[in-house]
Amino acid sequence: ITVHGVGCCGLAMEYVTYDCTTSPHGRACAVATGVKRAEPDKLVFTYQGDGDLASIGLAETMSAANRGENITVIFVNNGIYGMTGGQMAPTTLLGMKATTAPQGRDPKEHGYPMHMCEILNQLTAPCYLARTSCNTPANVARTKDAIRKAFRNQLAGKGFSMVEIVTSCPTNWGLDPLEALDFLEEKMLREFPLGVIRDRSGEEA
Repeated sequence: ITVHGVGCCGLAMEYVTYDCTTSPHGRACAVATGVKRAEPDKLVFTYQGDGDLASIGLAETMSAANRGENITVIFVNNGIYGMTGGQMAPTTLLGMKATTAPQGRDPKEHGYPMHMCEILNQLTAPCYLARTSCNTPANVARTKDAIRKAFRNQLAGKGFSMVEIVTSCPTNWGLDPLEALDFLEEKMLREFPLGVIRDRSGEEA
């Protein structure tokens, strides 16, 4: 059972066939918590963008992680509100332009990009926190492995897992797809380095 956030991720229900529901904006982790507690034998995961998870849903995300809820969170980080008009997101890079930051993100006015895996790593309860990408075939394979491990953790009752996937948004970045891929590799992955931030699953990678 998946719980979609509001935004680009909501389109997923058109592409795959499984039980799903859409939460109010930012509340996917809260809804997934209720679903999992009501149906503890089901595999329950959220699919959320950066605005949904790290902005309006920050409290729900951190609270679910802090409680160690036995759910899996798939977090798509493209550094911008992709579906609602290209506004600045919590993960927007310094200097990166958005409709709400036309001169680029200024730390004195807007703060700094938020690193959600590292933020959640300050909490005691989470089991597994990993950041991946799908920009190369090798990284696609690593992303699949990370999601598979996160699902296994849930099935084994090990608690909260999150896989952050750093991706591009050519439309709202104002770039063509190849330029966006270069930007991802040269800028996004420098700010959000890939890797496993925490693994308390007790199994090999």
